[in-house]
Amino acid sequence: MSTLNNGPRRDGLTIDGVVQTRRTSLTLPKKMSIEAWKKVGQQIWRISDSSTWWLGDWLVYGQRRFPDRYQRAIEETSLDYQTLRNYAWVARKFSPGRRRASLSLQHHAEVAALPEPLQDEWLDRAQELGWSRNRLRAHIRETAERQLAELAAEVQVRIEISAEQRTRWESAAGRARHDLGDWIVAMLNRAAVQCHAD
Repeated sequence: MSTLNNGPRRDGLTIDGVVQTRRTSLTLPKKMSIEAWKKVGQQIWRISDSSTWWLGDWLVYGQRRFPDRYQRAIEETSLDYQTLRNYAWVARKFSPGRRRASLSLQHHAEVAALPEPLQDEWLDRAQELGWSRNRLRAHIRETAERQLAELAAEVQVRIEISAEQRTRWESAAGRARHDLGDWIVAMLNRAAVQCHAD
């Protein structure tokens, strides 16, 4: 990987001594090979991707030293409070040794609320399979939905009812063309929706 060098002006940097950066522009040489052009793009992406971690670590440091760090950080970066808070939250959740260099801070944010072993498991999977952040999110959601469905299938409710109630409920279920269990679940769901609406 090429290094960034101080450029001739204080408001920019040079990349590989040939690409000049400014706050609002990138100046490329008139002739450049496709390999050199791709290399510059990779460097820009790495800087952009790394800067979210850098900002997170910067804020975590500020938390220990400066009580009004978010106000100062908003003034210095022009980023909103929530964005900065998210960067710091993810940086605190993952020590530098646990961060995956091939994955973005956003990948890490997707699993940050999970226990550490699950964080590592999901990040390892995303790294090995080359998942995007969105793909990681979809797999986590799919797994969570499947686990909830399995949990729901395992729930059993036991209630004591009189013979008269059972006869009345079976009759009502028969008229609705449901078996008793399905009819009871339908009635409970209907009652829950009605209570929620009230």
